Amino acid sequence: MPGTVVVSGASGFVGAALVQKLGALRAVHACFRSAPAVPPDGAEGMVVGDLDGSTDWRQALRGADAVVHTAAHAHQLGATSEADYRRVNAEGTVNLARQAAEAGVRRFVFVSSVKVNGESAPPDRPYREADEPAPEDAYGRSKLAAEQGLAEVARQGGLEIVVLRPPLVYGPGAKGNLARLMGIVARGIPLPFGALRNRRSMVSLGNLCDAIIASLDFPAPTPRTYLLADGEDLSTPDLVRRLARVMERRAILFPVPAAALRLAGALVGRSGEVERLTGSLCVDAGLITRETGWAPSNDRAAAELDAMAAAFVSSRMRMG
Repeated sequence: MPGTVVVSGASGFVGAALVQKLGALRAVHACFRSAPAVPPDGAEGMVVGDLDGSTDWRQALRGADAVVHTAAHAHQLGATSEADYRRVNAEGTVNLARQAAEAGVRRFVFVSSVKVNGESAPPDRPYREADEPAPEDAYGRSKLAAEQGLAEVARQGGLEIVVLRPPLVYGPGAKGNLARLMGIVARGIPLPFGALRNRRSMVSLGNLCDAIIASLDFPAPTPRTYLLADGEDLSTPDLVRRLARVMERRAILFPVPAAALRLAGALVGRSGEVERLTGSLCVDAGLITRETGWAPSNDRAAAELDAMAAAFVSSRMRMG
């Protein structure tokens, strides 16, 4: 078991859940951009400021055995420049890794993204670790640049690098496209997804945290890159039906061909969003299971999907 673990992005969706879970197992330095309103439970909070190539991590890394890097400029549709993504996600990551190596840290776990692989993979040919990276947007390219920088740090020796590429992460408090979809379902708005037969890999927040924790100690040689996902892929109509059931709403789905939806998306400049709703993106998570022993819990996945929908309804009720 390693000693102190540094977790960056401790106020984020993944980082906050990881700090809570990891703090029950070992000493944690939870790193924040600015002082949190509530100190982290079971961890030592540290303020490191903005994430870029000049961030000073020396205090946080003192006495650390491992680092889990979850902090990032999150994927946003058209809201961030390529240079900003690269400055935070690539330069900020490599800077932390270099300082970790200098501080004698043993292992560095980087939470990357399946977007490094690309945006579309059918169920009969899911993404695998050996596939050639093919990111299609600035966020994915910045994550790939970070991985390439980490590979160079690993070649210089002294730091074990583990890269995790999760697909869409869900759980209570999820934001972005999932929150928008839940808002539509909660309002009972009809959706044109009845004809879709796509499949999408996702990973629950709890399953991802368990994979991160497993990545801290497995004995396989590094560097290693792993894709991961829950044990069940869902179609968009299936996801809508599950959300609607928990929200006690009727899922109103009418059939529109996927090609027509994509054409409409292109006409209004929303091709990326439409593709994520209509296309398939599946991953093969066999390698991480074979090498680390991690396996997703289907029961947890189902429970977290339900909890996410229930939490969304509860938050809407509190807001009036």
